[in-house]
Amino acid sequence: MAFNEQQLRVAGVQMYSLASQLFPICRSITGNGVRDTLKLLQDLIPLKIHEVPTGTPVFDWKVPQEWNIHDAYIKDADGNRVVEFRQSNLHIVNGSQDIQATMCWDELKENLHTLPDQPDWIPYRTCFHQEDWGFCLTHNQYLELESLGNEQYEVCIDATMKDGSLTYGEFFIPGETDEEVLLSSHICHPSLANDNLSGIAVATHLAQFIGTRKRRYGYRFVFAPATIGSITWISQNQDQLSKIKHGLILSLLGDAGNTTYKKTRMGNAEIDRAVQCVLSHTDADYTINEYEPFGYDERQYGSPGINLPVGCFMRTPNAQYPEYHTSADNLDLVQPQYLADSLDKLVQVIELLEGNVYPQNLKPMCEPQLGKHGLYKAFGTEGNDAEFQKAILWVLNLADSKHSLLDIAERSKIAFPVIRNATDALQDAGLISNHNSTNYLCAAETSSPVSICCDAIDPCIDHNDLSTTNSTSG
Repeated sequence: MAFNEQQLRVAGVQMYSLASQLFPICRSITGNGVRDTLKLLQDLIPLKIHEVPTGTPVFDWKVPQEWNIHDAYIKDADGNRVVEFRQSNLHIVNGSQDIQATMCWDELKENLHTLPDQPDWIPYRTCFHQEDWGFCLTHNQYLELESLGNEQYEVCIDATMKDGSLTYGEFFIPGETDEEVLLSSHICHPSLANDNLSGIAVATHLAQFIGTRKRRYGYRFVFAPATIGSITWISQNQDQLSKIKHGLILSLLGDAGNTTYKKTRMGNAEIDRAVQCVLSHTDADYTINEYEPFGYDERQYGSPGINLPVGCFMRTPNAQYPEYHTSADNLDLVQPQYLADSLDKLVQVIELLEGNVYPQNLKPMCEPQLGKHGLYKAFGTEGNDAEFQKAILWVLNLADSKHSLLDIAERSKIAFPVIRNATDALQDAGLISNHNSTNYLCAAETSSPVSICCDAIDPCIDHNDLSTTNSTSG
């Protein structure tokens, strides 16, 4: 295991702190909110920030114009701001065009959005691909204004939509081979904590962890706006796609729900099996969903002309928790312990991918005499020793260079780390060959030096006092 309980607690606090710092920023699919977010991440990992100009063809799309907002409000006749963008960036329909006007309530209310079933929450709405404008407010606010009759209101949206660029961030950690693992998170939502500041925070800390460990694979972290951002990244990196052997979308990782995994388009890729193997040996319930061509950016990476093995790792899926795309998706919904649990499971998946090799039995003519190799324990042994003994025999039996350690773990129903430890013991005894003896992701010198801009999550760190941790809404 990469983390003990104390180290996971520290990691959870760090990730929550990062989400809290990012929460106030008004992000969109383009604009300064994305840049501000990526610049903050650059304090933690050495992101390379890319700018792709408006109008650039990206398959059947073009990079859109850049939207930025400076202020927005609705004023009553007495000059009071009754709806105020600066109080919550969800009050504005994301992508709204600039408007300065005075209008009566009957006209204004056609551009207002509420949630009658959740009257205290503000909805999140967008109008990216059409010229429109609007405000979002609680339904209780709406009813209060409605009760005043057909009053006059000053409406102001100080925003620009003009040629600029689409911005995304990328961090590549080289490995000992050219093969890569892709980890992608969307960064286009404004003040929504679970969707997807949780994914951004977990991805950033996972990058820190991997960057200080030995690794076989290279790891490519992409922080891009949903849909158009991933389409743009794919279009700009077509010559690199053949190197990607595994991939995950990281989203919705901070709520109290159990872990959910959505499979790749292929349905039985190694990453699908790796995630299921890890989750099947945890104490918590989990859900495995089949692939569907909607959701997050797995549908872009898994489109028929691209067909990368990219699944989606999350907790409660999008649109399946009531706070989704509302102001209730805040820093009360996301909690450090759930971020830490998501990180821990992801590290276990990465450890499995790194350690999944094809062993060869050097003494395949019946079982070797395990006692003289120091590997025999009677089957009356209880607990972990008994499981390890069974793992020894499973590995010996299926180590024919055709079965991977993941194959063996799945067939034996023994946790992958036990299978890997048994394989290492057999290697040390000279009974197994043709599997890489490097202990990847150990806390040793990295495969290739990676500059991390702050203290990475380090299992050796001793944090004695976490009693002042802030876990309240920001």
